Amino acid sequence: MDSTLQLSTGPKTAYVAEPASRSTRAVVVLHELLGLNDDIRRITDRFAAAGYRAVAPDLYEDLGARPFCMARAMSAMTRGGGPVVPVVEAVAEHLRSEGATQVGVAGFCMGGGFALLAAGRGRFDVAAPFYGLVPGREALVSICPTVASFGGRDRMFRGGAERLRRRLSDAHVPHDVKLYPDAGHSFMSEHPEWMRPLGGLPPLRAAHHHESAEDAWDRMLRFFDEHLKG
Repeated sequence: MDSTLQLSTGPKTAYVAEPASRSTRAVVVLHELLGLNDDIRRITDRFAAAGYRAVAPDLYEDLGARPFCMARAMSAMTRGGGPVVPVVEAVAEHLRSEGATQVGVAGFCMGGGFALLAAGRGRFDVAAPFYGLVPGREALVSICPTVASFGGRDRMFRGGAERLRRRLSDAHVPHDVKLYPDAGHSFMSEHPEWMRPLGGLPPLRAAHHHESAEDAWDRMLRFFDEHLKG
């Protein structure tokens, strides 16, 4: 359910999903450009079903009215995280204060870029960016083990998988980076019906791709199980 978290950075609206039994493993879920919507809540619920305490903060809160909040969030990403990354870190601190011993971060589209920026600051134990902007090497100095997934038909973020793989290899960080040739951008998302006709349009080719989505989800959970011992 949507809740108000009392963070070190101030109150923050977030969707919180609890596992069936108490867990010391947690994950911060970062939404895509469309914001904290029902699809991100669905994904957050999947983390809880897999045994994680999952929290999806509203990254647009306090950034102003849309579409200005979207522009400000994207600008923050290009500037190394701006006011967004401290909020992501504060959510992780909140989870640890409530008993989580290890915390991962997963992000989608815009959230994938923020997941890498936050993970690169050494505050997370594992990261799972999905088709997000890959920051420069200087932002990944303290990057944690990372499992990443990209769509091969996504021409806007072309080369992101290889770029991230190379940077993680150079940093000697455990990683699993995969490019799905039949998937486009946003292939994990189940968008509302009115958006689906837009899915085939270049350059993003943004559409749900079931086979790629399920394989990416299984890879991520296996990687999390390996690096979040709980």
